[in-house]
Order: sequence, then structure tokens, then C-alpha cells
Amino acid sequence: MHIQQLNNPARTVALAVLPPLSLYVHIPWCVRKCPYCDFNSHEMKPPHNQSLPLSAQAGAAGIEPGLESQYVSALIADLELALPQVWGRPVHTVFFGGGTPSLLSARALDELLSAIRARLPLAPDAEITLEANPGTFEAKKFADFRAAGVNRLSIGIQSFDPAHLKALGRIHDGVQARAAIEIAQASFDNFNLDLMYALPGQTVEQALADTDTAIGFGPGHVSAYHLTIEPNTYFFRHPPQVPDQDVAADMQEAIEARLASAGYRHYETSAFAQPVREARHNLNYWTFGDYLGIGAGAHSKLSFADRILRQVRAKHPRDYLEKMAAGVPMQEEQRLAAEELPFEFMMNALRLIDGFELRLFAERTGMPVHVLRKPLEAAERSGLIERDHLRVRPTLRGQRFLNDLLQIFLNAG
Repeated sequence: MHIQQLNNPARTVALAVLPPLSLYVHIPWCVRKCPYCDFNSHEMKPPHNQSLPLSAQAGAAGIEPGLESQYVSALIADLELALPQVWGRPVHTVFFGGGTPSLLSARALDELLSAIRARLPLAPDAEITLEANPGTFEAKKFADFRAAGVNRLSIGIQSFDPAHLKALGRIHDGVQARAAIEIAQASFDNFNLDLMYALPGQTVEQALADTDTAIGFGPGHVSAYHLTIEPNTYFFRHPPQVPDQDVAADMQEAIEARLASAGYRHYETSAFAQPVREARHNLNYWTFGDYLGIGAGAHSKLSFADRILRQVRAKHPRDYLEKMAAGVPMQEEQRLAAEELPFEFMMNALRLIDGFELRLFAERTGMPVHVLRKPLEAAERSGLIERDHLRVRPTLRGQRFLNDLLQIFLNAG
């Protein structure tokens, strides 16, 4: 186990109040690794399903029962080991991410949520989100997910166009995408649709067609992501022909306008919501809240009165299970130096279209606001932010050139 500890920071952290706490649960398996995906996900190919088409494998198989049971037990043990670090703190949101969490059986999901409720003070109105991919949807299974306590779905549609779905390596087609949403609507009134744009061969009109189709289903939330080519992906090694920057910018502006006209408020770089349907779990990330992550490769950010820690669990499912069997799931733990905190805070908060209240910086970092004076002045001179004595928000230029804005805060501490 590798533990990195940063000692003797030049400035001290002094938190009067701990931030809200969320729980993240990582399910690392998927039916097939998408060529653009750099998440910690691993293909799951049960031998008895090899003759089935990919679109049928997920629904027919799920996770092999023995492995699923072993992993669920490991997650519960992981949570128990972490309890001393979060003891007594209420959990406001739970998020099952992956991979493809909807590969879990309803029984396993119910066991996990029951274990969480038994060990943590889960808020009565907690948002409990499950990521799901269309190739895994079965009506009874998702009704059982809802009965177990999941109250929000995030569905990875990406596109409704069969040619674009094929280019993205997705296991579903447009018909299955629509059927999945209809199944979701039967049990959930709160669901998100993930879309991607700037896809190989995509036009502005096609990107808007996907957006219009999504709006037609009436989701409370839409996430619209620009396809990015990440290192350590198939697309990085074999780059597809994607729209140029000008066309991609046209797509972004057109999608934002279309969603706004349909009543969706653009509240974060890639997130759009109807009233009171913002993703509360993600908002906690963006406002520098705390989160405990359990499962293979899960990340945590945990605050204490005098320090803020980042943690990472062992990444590969096999390694994670081995470390859990030995009672040491942690791969890395790092104490954030006070000098790093302005950038860490801004990297999250400046993704919000409305920005943040200045008091939040002091509350979440334990540092005085005056450490931001010079970088805020520089960002304002560059036209990247606007501010008053209460709030800082990115301008439209700051939203479009977010990396340039964040660079200003790299050495702010």
C-alpha cells in the first residue's frame, strides 16, 4: 500500500464546520469498454454469453453471481473500515457509478443500500442515484431498484443516432435507447439523460436532433458532454475524425440555446436542469463538499478540523478484492497542503455558471478569503470572472476558456 503524506504545510487549515458528506460506490464492470472511456471500467464477458450479441449480454447475464456476492461483501467491509473517518456525519447523497452499475442484480443493490442505511445516518430525503446503460434495462429489475430506494437514474444515452452509437462503440441502438427511457419513466420521475456531441461525422443538425429527442422524453436533467479524446483510450491510439473546434463550438451554443428554450437552466459546464432537478450529488462535488468513495479505484475527499485528505482505493477489481481480504483497501492517501486548496476549490466551483459565494471558500478550505485577492484581480482583468463583495462567477468567456481561468489559481495559496 502506497501512502503519501504531506506534512508541515506552510499555512494551516482550520475548519469550523465540516462540509456536507456524500457516498460514492464504484461498480467497475461493463459489457464492453467504450473506445472513448478512461474511467475505471473492465469488460465483463461471462463464458456462457459469448455467443450472444453484445446488446443482449448485459440483460441476460449481469455480473456473475459469485463475483457479485464477493464484491458486495467487499464494499460493505470497505464501508465499515472507513466508518471512523466519517462517524456521525449524515450522508446527503449516494451515487452508484461505474462501469455499469445497472449490471448489479436488484438483490445485490438492495443488500448494499440496506448495509449503508444500517451503518450511516442517511438523510431522509437523500438523493440516491444509479448510473444505467440502455443495454441493461429490464422493467422488473428497474422497478425493484426503485423499491430498494434508488430515486434517481442517470442514463447513458450519448446519442439516438445508430451510426453515431456504433462509432462510439455503444452496445445499444436508438430503439433500445428509447425503450430504456420508457422503462425508466414507469418507475422514476427523476432521471438524467447523458448526451455527447462533437461525435465522429456529426453535424450541428444531428446534435440538435439528439437534443430534441431527449427533451421530448421530459427528463428533469440533461448532461451534454463534448467528446474528448483522453489518454489511455482506444480513441487516443486511433483518433477518429471529429468536427473541428469551430463546428463543435457551434454545436455547444446551439444545444445550450435549445435546452434553455425548453426550460432547462444551464447551471454547470455540462449540466442542465428543470427547477429543483439539479444533481445534488454533483453539486456537492462542485461546491467542494466531502465524499467517501468505496469500491475499486474509488476516490474520497474527506475534511477534518485541521486537514483535508484525498484517498484512492486499489484500482483493478482483482487487486481491490485482494486488498479487502487483507483489510487494507487503500492504495494512496494524501493530505492536501494548504497551498493547493485555492486551485482545488476553484477547479470545482468555477464549473458552476453562477459561481460561488466568497464565504464558501473560507468555510470549505479553512483559509482566509484574502489569499484569493491577487488571482481574482488577475482573472477579472482578463475578463474571465465577474464579482462583487459576496460572489464570484465566471463570465461567458471564463466558461468557454475554463482551463485558462483555472491556471490563474495554481499558485494562489
